[in-house]
Parts: sequence; C-alpha cells; structure tokens
Amino acid sequence: RIWASWTGGRVSCAALRCAVRKGDTRIMDLNDSTSLAELMASYQPSDTGYRVPKDGWRICLAHEFKEKRTPLQAKNVSLSDIVKHIGLGLRYLKWWYKKTQVEKKAPFIDMFRALPLRQIYGAPLGGIGGGTITRGWKGEFCRWQLNPGMYHYKTVIADQFTVCLRRDSRTIYQQVLSTEHPHTMQGWNWGYCGEYAFYHALYPRAWSVYHLPGQNVTLTCRQVSPVIPHDYKDSSLPVAVFVWDIENKNDYALDVSIMFTMVNGSGHKDDKSGGHWNEPFNLEKEGESVSGVLLHHCTPVNPYTLCLAARKQSDREISYQTAFSPEGTCSALWSDLINNGRLDSPKGPSPPTQKGEKVAAALAVGCSVAAQGHNCVEFSLVWDMPKMTFGSREKEHMRRYTRYYGTNGDAGPSLSHYALTHYKDWEKSIEEWQRPILEDSALPSWYKSALFNELYFVVDGGTVWVELPEDCDVSGGLRPQEGGLPAQPPIIKEYGRFAYLEGQEYRMYNTYDVHFYASFALIMLWPKLALSLQYDIAGSVVQHDPTERMNLMTGRCSAVKTQNVVPHDIGDPDDEPWTRANAYQIYDTADWKDLNLKFVLQVYRDYHLTQDTQYLQDMWPICQAVMEAELKFDKDGDGLIENSGYADQTYDGWTVTGPSAYCGGLWIASVCVMCKMAQLLKRDSVYERYRDILERGSAAFDKLLWNGKYYNYDSSGRSLSNSIMSDQCAGYWFLRASGLGNGELQVSSGTLFIRSALKSVFDFNVMSFGGGQMGAVNGMRPEGVPDRSSIQSDEVWVGVVYGLAATMIHEVSTEEGLHTAEGCYRTVWERAGMAFQTPEAYCEKGIYRSLGYMRPLSIWAMQLALDKTGQSYRPRQPSNSLDTVAQ
Repeated sequence: RIWASWTGGRVSCAALRCAVRKGDTRIMDLNDSTSLAELMASYQPSDTGYRVPKDGWRICLAHEFKEKRTPLQAKNVSLSDIVKHIGLGLRYLKWWYKKTQVEKKAPFIDMFRALPLRQIYGAPLGGIGGGTITRGWKGEFCRWQLNPGMYHYKTVIADQFTVCLRRDSRTIYQQVLSTEHPHTMQGWNWGYCGEYAFYHALYPRAWSVYHLPGQNVTLTCRQVSPVIPHDYKDSSLPVAVFVWDIENKNDYALDVSIMFTMVNGSGHKDDKSGGHWNEPFNLEKEGESVSGVLLHHCTPVNPYTLCLAARKQSDREISYQTAFSPEGTCSALWSDLINNGRLDSPKGPSPPTQKGEKVAAALAVGCSVAAQGHNCVEFSLVWDMPKMTFGSREKEHMRRYTRYYGTNGDAGPSLSHYALTHYKDWEKSIEEWQRPILEDSALPSWYKSALFNELYFVVDGGTVWVELPEDCDVSGGLRPQEGGLPAQPPIIKEYGRFAYLEGQEYRMYNTYDVHFYASFALIMLWPKLALSLQYDIAGSVVQHDPTERMNLMTGRCSAVKTQNVVPHDIGDPDDEPWTRANAYQIYDTADWKDLNLKFVLQVYRDYHLTQDTQYLQDMWPICQAVMEAELKFDKDGDGLIENSGYADQTYDGWTVTGPSAYCGGLWIASVCVMCKMAQLLKRDSVYERYRDILERGSAAFDKLLWNGKYYNYDSSGRSLSNSIMSDQCAGYWFLRASGLGNGELQVSSGTLFIRSALKSVFDFNVMSFGGGQMGAVNGMRPEGVPDRSSIQSDEVWVGVVYGLAATMIHEVSTEEGLHTAEGCYRTVWERAGMAFQTPEAYCEKGIYRSLGYMRPLSIWAMQLALDKTGQSYRPRQPSNSLDTVAQ
C-alpha cells in the first residue's frame, strides 16, 4: 500500500483539529436557527468555500442526527384500528403474496417493506424525466432511478472523487474525498475527516466544501443540474456537471489532480450479469473538445450508457483508465495516480465482463494552481437510456431528450460536450430565476431553502417525460364535437407526456388527489408540463375499463375505471402507465368525492395563471361531465354533496360521513369556478344553474358545518365530528390562488368565517401541537389534544401544511403562514434528517410514513400567495383571446 508522504498514514480527526485549526473562531453564517447551527456544529475550519451562497441547506459531513425515526408499522396502530381493518389486512396479505411471490412484481404500496430512514441524501443529479442518480451529502452515489419509476437504494462505494496534490513533481497528499472506511478497495486512502467539510444545497445546485487538513488547500465541488423553469429542452437532459474550484492558500504552486471513478452499473445485481464494457472517447466540434470514458451497461431490458467526461483545455491534462475491477484492493489504480498525478490512458475498449464480474472506469483531470491562487476542473456525468419500457414490457417509450439527441443510445459524448460547454448558461438562468427570492430580505432563510430544495421531487419523483407516439390517441375515443379532446392535443405533441409518482414508496403515477397540492410547482415553473398532464387526465376521464377487480378495503369487486370520473392515478411503473389507470386498489375511487372537484379547480387555476383560452375551452366539456357525475352525491338536493361514511377522499384512512368541511369546501369552490368559467365562455344557462347550486350549497354548508369558530370535520353528529381539520379551507385556498374568493362569487358567509377557521387551526392544530414547532396536525380536538380516531388524523402531512400556510398568507397574515410551514421544514430537514426525501407524514414522536413524497411541492403555493399579496405573479400571456373562442 502506497500512502502520500504528507503523514505516512491515517491520522485522527481529533489530532487534525489540534494541529490545523487550534484556537480558531468560527465565522460561518449559520442563518437563522438553532437546529441549523447544530447541523454545522462539528465543522472546524472557517473556510466558507468558493462562492457558496448564504441561503440553502447546510450540514457538516461529521454531523450525526440525534433524532431517529422509524416507518409506521402495525405496532404503531391502535388496537381499535387493527380490529377495524383486520379484513383489509388479510386481503392485502393474500394479494401481496400473489403479487410478489407468484407474479414477481412489486406492489404499488408495500406495507411489509417500508423504507427505513437513511439520513444520507443530497440533491439528485440530472434534468427532468431522464432518470436520476442521487448523491448523498457526504458525497456518495446512493439512490438510483434509471428504470422508470423503480428505485434502487444502494451506495456504490467505488463511485468517488479523489484528490492528488503534487509539489515539485512529488505527491504530497492523496485522499479519497469520502468519510467511509469500506471493507473493499483497501489500497485506497479512505476516512477523510468529516469535520473539515460541509455540504450546501440550493436545488438544482449543491456545493461540497473540503478543507484539506495540513495542506492549506480548499476544494469546492459545485454540482449543477439543468433544471430550469420554462425551459423544455435542456431541462430534459440526463446529465450533471461537477465543477471543482481549487484554492491554494500556500506560498508555493501546486499541481492538483481530481480523479472521478465510477462502476459500470448502479450497485444492482445486474452489474454482475456479464457483457458490460467500457471504451474511451474524444469528441471535437464547434471548436471545443471533450474526452472521457463510456460505460456500456448491456442489460436485456432498458440498457444504458454512463459517460464520464472532461473538457480539453490547454492548461488541463486529461487522463483515464478504461477499466479496472472495483473489487479487491484496487491498489494498481491508486498507485497509478500517486506516481505522477495522471492515469495510464490505454487505447481501445475493454473486453466485455464475464458473468460475476464488475468493471469500473476512472477519469482524472489535472491542473496547476499558483501560490495564493485559484483554478478549476470540470467533469460531466451522463446516463443515456433513450428508450425505456415499464414493467409490463408492452410498449417502448422515447424519453424527451431523444427529440434532440436521437434514440440510438450513442448520445453520451454529445450530451457531455453540450453540458460542459453550456453549464454556465444554465447557472446564469438558475441565478436569474432564484435571485429575486434570495435577495428578498423579508423572507427567512429557511423558507428560501425549503422553496428550492423541495423542488427536487419534480426530477426525483420517479419522473418520466416521454414523446407522444405517432399512433397514440389520448382522447379516450371521444372527439371534440362529442365533448371530448383531439386525438393528439397540440400541447402534448409539442411538449410530450409527463408523469411523476405519488411517492418513491407509493408507486402510482400522477396520483391526482395528491397532485392537486403539488401541481403549483409545475404550473408556476413548467406550465406546459402541467397542462400536458391535465390533457392526459381529461382523456382518461371519458374512458371506461369494465374489468372487475377486488377492492382490498371492502372485498367487493368493481370496474377498474368508471366513465366521467377522474382517475386516481394513471398507472403503476411496474405495469403500463397511461394504458392501464388506477393502480390504487384499496378503494373504488369512482366513489371518492374529491377527485372530480380537484380537476375542475385545477382547470380554472391553470387558466388564471396561463390565460390559455384554448385550454379552457378544451377542458370545459370535461369539467361539465365530471360535475354532472359529482351531483349524484347530493342526496338531498340541498346543493351540497355528502360523504358516504368511509374514507372516500385523499384522507383514505379517516372516515367521514355526510356533508364535510373538506369535500364540502371543495364542492362549493368547484361550483364557484364553474360559474366563473361559464361567464367567461358565455354559457349563460350553465351559469344560472350553477349560480343557483352555489347559493343553496353555500347556505347548507354554513348551516350544517359552521359552529361559530370553524367548520366541523363532518356533520355526522359523532363524538368526534367537531374535530378541527387543518385542511378545512382547501377549496377556499384554490379560489384565492385563482384570483377568486371575494366579490360577486362569494363562498360561504364570507372571509370572516374563513379567517375565524384559520385562526382556530393556527391556535389548535399548530400552536397546541408539538410546542408550536412541528407544523399543523391534521386533526385536533377542541379540548386541545390531537384527534386519534384514525392513523391519519394525528399525523402531520407536510404538503397539506404548506397549502395551509399559503391560505394563511392569502387571507390572514404572512407571519402566521410562515410560522406554520417553518415547523415542517425544521422537523424534516434539520431535526429528522429527511432531506431530499420529505415524507408524506410524520407524527409528533418517532414515526414517519412514505418517504420521498409528491405533496410537499405545494410549497410553491406559498410563493404564489406571497407574489399575490405583494408583487403580482405575471405568467407569459398567450395571444389567443376568449372573445375569439367563446361560442
């Protein structure tokens, strides 16, 4: 084993602290919280890195989270709930066994294999819809979603960056920039002291700052992904760039090499399936040249190519090792770099691997750094899987980026070239987008971090973005003249199809009751994708799938998809999304009360923000159809729908009976926007009809649910029907986000009721729960204790809290809205170690449910509310006018 000559071996962090920074005072800006200060408490140097921004999520690599949470398990459920759901449990067990052991498929929700909490994740790499690779905050490559919608949680230890420092042609320091001490690759110098490094994330960029103990050198690795609002080309690219800024604070020059190593694969068992091979490449065009290594991963299903690359420059030296085994000591590669700061660079491809073998590649870039000087080196990482199939293998889909880079699977060099020559433009666009928010001194730092970092899920939600096939008909067979859609709506044809999972554990695409909350991120940042998704849902509404299947909750059978009902989801990635909808099998969601209403509310909200009148006209007949279907739930004809005595809405574990605050409020809001759309489209008779329903329904809503302070959970008269629901104003929230809620189309008895309800929620659900520092619990009793009548009523749903906070900003005060949301951010990101895996839910103590969830994207509704109460949100205006399309 050859070690760098600077110490002759490993030294402890304690010794380094004493030798290197003895007596130092800490000068880092720790922003605005005690819990954030704790994340950085172990950091010893005063280095703040090279141009690292102030705002974002920051953590020392030596930090250990004190709070350890576990996933919801049967032992956490009350005996009464267990007895109530014993039939569901038995039916699910039988179904689960058949799915996993007979069909060899993954269940859409695996109740027996909930993900354990790993407090390791950082910002994911890549653009939208091309697959993702997540790099942890300690630098590890640890979460993979290359097969669409299917996650693989494996840290590949050989995927690393290593630094080599040379002075006067002699290596003085060589270190893997990892705090790990693996049992393999023992020929390398592992165990970097995490107290001398920190990680900082402000998505879609992240920074890793390493102070090299005893060397007076600081490295800052800036990770850049092309996630750019209103960009529908570069944002689709499966690529990331790593820019290494090197600061030499010595009085002598250094030669510095950074080596990037990567295994051909993702740590999956198919890494050893054989037939994988690597090859070097060089591509020169437009006066720029890039070199690197291609790693061809030749699996029978969804093959792909990884590509490591660097840009050639006169003062940079690029070298590589085409293939090495990541098993054993790997001493040869280590010695190769330590000898002269470069790698051998053999010509020609490597032979294909034999079954049972793994192969990896290495790329090194070296440069000189003057005394008291700065220099940088750049790497790109590409994963090229242009064609993909879902679990059924029935159809082949072309990812969005193939429109620009082809479907042959040979785009790695071109993508690398483009990334390395355009990433500065990406950063300029990102900075221009983020600057107004980051420079707003009225906004707290935690909010700026939450707003941008929660956006990770747009990319890392099992997301797919594919081209619409030439022969695809999204209309469901109902043409415009019959009240349907075009076979290929122009917006889908031009911008492709978009889908993201309900959650990394809850594997259903475009789960619509949850997308209702998350959709604010899309409509504000990528509105064409939001509208494309809506057209897909609209096409599914008119479809009917009469296939009978058993609902796990009741044991009764029903049709998979009922006509004129919004689907729960568009399918399971382990099946065939878009072809077979409604992977969710616990209830028959055709009887749910919220799905149709959420479609109508989103249609008008989207129109309000985009002013796309063609979209409004296309959606109008679908809105009429789903509202007609919804009217059957008004059993007594008073203008207000009733829930059916079970959990028939997004809170699918919380029973609700009769008129309810949540679904009743959504209904009144939907009737309100139907009136508004009828006015805009000059449908006078429709307007008069819904205006009548609005007046009668609003009166019934107030009469049956208002108790003088807030809206009761439901009107059943049960002992817990007067619980305070945090989400009781969801319908009104959407009205305010859509520019309605006041004036002619008044909802309920006015804003006084809404403000009183929000005050009750703030006083009880927020301030009387978790010391007022954990967000808002879903249900609270007027006695001041959580409603524990169900497993969901005493949970905090992060996405619901962000939506509640937005409502407070619209209607009550920015201060209360921000305080409400802050509790969730502090809990998830700073205390529980759930960064970049925000869960659907957590309880006051110890428990979480469903990591990596869609709903928290609703934080962008807060930004919309802030824009509306301050400077107005100004979307791009289409040229078409309602006056020309109204009939």
